[in-house]
Amino acid sequence: MASSLEQYVNMVQSMSSSGNFTQLCDYINKSSDMLAKNSSHLDNVYATLDIQQASLGILGILCVKYTLPSNPDIETTLIQTTEFLAKCNGEHVRYATDNYAELCHKFAQALIDRKMYSRGIAPLVQAIQKIQIHPAQLTSIHSSLCQLCLLAKNMKPALLFLDIDVTEISREGGHFDAKDYLLYYYYGGMIYTALKNYDRALYCFEIVITTPSAAVSHIMMEAFKKFTLVSLILHGKIIVLPKYTPQVLQRYIKPLCQSYVDLSNVYTQNNLAELRAIVNKHTEVFNRDNNMGLVKQCMTSLIKKNIQRLTKTFLTLSLADMANRVQLSSPREAEKYVLHMIEDGEIFATINQKDGMVRFHDNPENYNSPNMLLDLDKEMQQCIQLDEKLKEMDREIAINPQYVQKILRLVHYQSSGAHEDDLPGTSTATGKIQAY
Repeated sequence: MASSLEQYVNMVQSMSSSGNFTQLCDYINKSSDMLAKNSSHLDNVYATLDIQQASLGILGILCVKYTLPSNPDIETTLIQTTEFLAKCNGEHVRYATDNYAELCHKFAQALIDRKMYSRGIAPLVQAIQKIQIHPAQLTSIHSSLCQLCLLAKNMKPALLFLDIDVTEISREGGHFDAKDYLLYYYYGGMIYTALKNYDRALYCFEIVITTPSAAVSHIMMEAFKKFTLVSLILHGKIIVLPKYTPQVLQRYIKPLCQSYVDLSNVYTQNNLAELRAIVNKHTEVFNRDNNMGLVKQCMTSLIKKNIQRLTKTFLTLSLADMANRVQLSSPREAEKYVLHMIEDGEIFATINQKDGMVRFHDNPENYNSPNMLLDLDKEMQQCIQLDEKLKEMDREIAINPQYVQKILRLVHYQSSGAHEDDLPGTSTATGKIQAY
């Protein structure tokens, strides 16, 4: 082992034992070039250091190994990374969360390049839990985990984090990349969509497209397309975006997604034949965006919506008449839809097989059962917890030095007759599309 590497090992062990982690991080960052020049000996250094006692030193080695122009033994690096993420000292690596997150991203990308998606899921779950201060804290590693879960078609591990509402964002190296934030919710929306949890999927896509922005990013544009389709499936219309949606998105997004706007406009007319025509017209676009599956679900949801509309007009209706009114091919197809809707609790009806008549019923729920009371109590508790959290966040913002300083500046400029856009550090939104 070269003398420079021996010095690296000694410095890492000495600073780790003395607790000088901030200085150690600086030393490791400055040693990256030296480590790269001695790449053939890095495995020996890895074996020399103890993962628990010298986590930062090993982190520096692994980060360098992923930057090497040619890594002939990538399998060894993947094994070492998996072991490191499982055994590293969380308190130590929190001093270098930027390098730690970078390692996780490169580990995930290496697995994606080799189509070994499932292999990275468990290590990234452990990696997130190592540096999270509390379960509601979002790290940039979350986006890589969700991406692997989607590619592996194994959604359950991601739900461990997606089902928890984020209240804090981890600042890795003093900042947080907006791209990772957008990707986390975009992938989260796709995961919930795959699980047919459309309400939660719509929530995730809405977060992406309402994130404050000076330009429309490609992630926001793709999220808007899926937001449109999921909104049609869930509500039968495009829900109104909140007032805090960036003006640049509302101004430029529709021309960029004209095919989806046309689809939503036709959908609201409740005409299945016209909807099929617009789908055929834009088939190439929907296939290119990998959204044809959702588009077909929109067509199915329109059929169900039209059947539900019939329940408000008729007490009984023949399957043949229903098929004609809903524009289905046969009474048998109409029966299939009715049976599925009864099973899913979307309508309340019975079918007389002898004469092919459907009889519609009122909702039997009286909202007085023990289960309903438990659900109501659960919802109330969530509202109470949310209210307490909002009060806590409001208090934190009120005493934040940056917030106080900005408010004082705003008051000063308003008192002098200036406009808010004239404040230093503010700019008018532009209509360009960001690269990510």
